[in-house]
Amino acid sequence: MSTPVLETKLPRVGTTIFATMSELATQVKAVNLGQGFPDFDCDPALIDHVNQAMRDGHNQYPPMPGVMPLRQAVSDKIASLYGKRYDPASDITITAGATQAIINAVIATVRPGDEVLVLEPCYDSYQPNIEMVGGTVVRVPLDPGSFRPNFAAIANALSPKTRLMILNTPHNPSGTVWTDEEMRQLEALLATTNTLLVSDEVYEHMAFAPHVHRSAASYPGLAERTFVVSSFGKTYHVTGWKVAYCAAPAALTAEYRKVHQFNVFTVNSPMQHGIARYMANPEPYLGLSAFYQRKRDAFRAGLAKTQFELLPCEGTYFQSVRIDGLGVPEKNLSESDFCYWLTREIGVAAIPMSTFYADGFDQRVIRFCFAKKEETLRTALERLSRL
Repeated sequence: MSTPVLETKLPRVGTTIFATMSELATQVKAVNLGQGFPDFDCDPALIDHVNQAMRDGHNQYPPMPGVMPLRQAVSDKIASLYGKRYDPASDITITAGATQAIINAVIATVRPGDEVLVLEPCYDSYQPNIEMVGGTVVRVPLDPGSFRPNFAAIANALSPKTRLMILNTPHNPSGTVWTDEEMRQLEALLATTNTLLVSDEVYEHMAFAPHVHRSAASYPGLAERTFVVSSFGKTYHVTGWKVAYCAAPAALTAEYRKVHQFNVFTVNSPMQHGIARYMANPEPYLGLSAFYQRKRDAFRAGLAKTQFELLPCEGTYFQSVRIDGLGVPEKNLSESDFCYWLTREIGVAAIPMSTFYADGFDQRVIRFCFAKKEETLRTALERLSRL
């Protein structure tokens, strides 16, 4: 007997660069500024709320769309910040992380032959999600260097087959934050189409002054066609909890929940109750931009003493730099090979920007994550100062 042959659904997908670089960083004891997660703890009060929820008996299956106190808290937050009131009963679903929230929307909306427009560089789950359901990925590059949207290119890419577009602002990996004018241009562009939108807003609370996060929920023409996704893991420094949400009009949410109930069915009960209680105080998320802006400013000040060329960082906890001005023997390496060299020889792990492009477009840019303790960033900067 031999194992039956299984033809892969994702022939271009292997182990992600994030896992590879993190493993290499561990092996060579490098400072890991590659994978995007904090190395510091969350607020102990949040853990206390979750522990109390467990003691209160919230340890069985919660309702499929999420516990009502958390859905209500999300509704209140969105209404307060973005002026759009979503009905917690019919419009908000709690998900097992933002990655699951996004694939739910793709599965619910995209059929074989449908086109999905993605703006590159982009988060690495988008393309496999689309391909797994038989959709066709239509890639539109953001302008190299600035990573701003090219609306002429977006308009040219839209077709009667375009079922869905995926937007990400603040943007991973570039740190670009879309402006009000850009959001209005997108609203006008989609107004005459049947294209739906996934708005990946997991870094919504990390837009640095004077920049402001512009949620799709704030624009009526976008809100009516959009699945708005955000992440408690990113907001509260608990990425390992994998709890997020999706807000969308009732008609879209009804189809979304059909997928959700057969995907994960529901999400960790005590964490939902704990987060709901914690959200009664808005200060943790309202103060998040200033918290990360201080880290960004300190990290950029250190990088400015090296020969990296700093690119703008308007939001997120990622800083991108150009590497072609470095006076080292390895300056002609590809982005990917440079990151391997940097990890092994300098002791700092980073991620090549090319990994966020389907064709591996190499523009001599790499990305660091600064969601780290001060001592972690200080050690990394000391090592990078050798360059």
